[in-house]
Amino acid sequence: MTDMSNTRTSLGHAIHAITGKWGWFVALGVGELILGGIASTNLMAASLASVLVIGATMVVAGIFQIVHAFSMHGLRGFLFWLLAGIVYTAAGAIILYDPLLASFTLSLVVCAFLVAAGVMRTWAGFHMRPAAGWRWIVAAGVLTFCVGILLVATWPAIGLWLLGAMLVVDLIFQGWGLIAFGLALRSRATRHSSQPATV
Repeated sequence: MTDMSNTRTSLGHAIHAITGKWGWFVALGVGELILGGIASTNLMAASLASVLVIGATMVVAGIFQIVHAFSMHGLRGFLFWLLAGIVYTAAGAIILYDPLLASFTLSLVVCAFLVAAGVMRTWAGFHMRPAAGWRWIVAAGVLTFCVGILLVATWPAIGLWLLGAMLVVDLIFQGWGLIAFGLALRSRATRHSSQPATV
């Protein structure tokens, strides 16, 4: 019980600490909405930008893993981290070298993931019977599966815009989420400031 009250107190302090920063959350949300709008004007460029970021991230991560390998003691750990770093760096370099091919490949991976996720969700939903809401899980799984199949059927035509479209959707949803969070913090701050101070 004490741990629970301590957790609530810590959470309350954390929320109180960021209440005054609500404007930053709103500004960040607006910025993401603007970026999402810009990206939506050219989904191919947004896809290539996404791929280049992924490739650069993989190269950096691979270099860090290679450096980390030389700090490992023992041949087994050294070889594992070294090989992982080399593979990561090489994959990132290939993506940076040919972002168009990477865009097609990654879009196909996304399609396959949606199909697999749809099958797994449908299976999980049926296995949740007779729990309440199992039909919603099945419906979500079937919808995900159908979207995945539809995208696979239109590949490779979608290869140049799918990742960009996903980036746009993510930026827009995240932007609205941050704006809503910032406005909720402002409402909380206004509510607390209007309460009479206790002596």
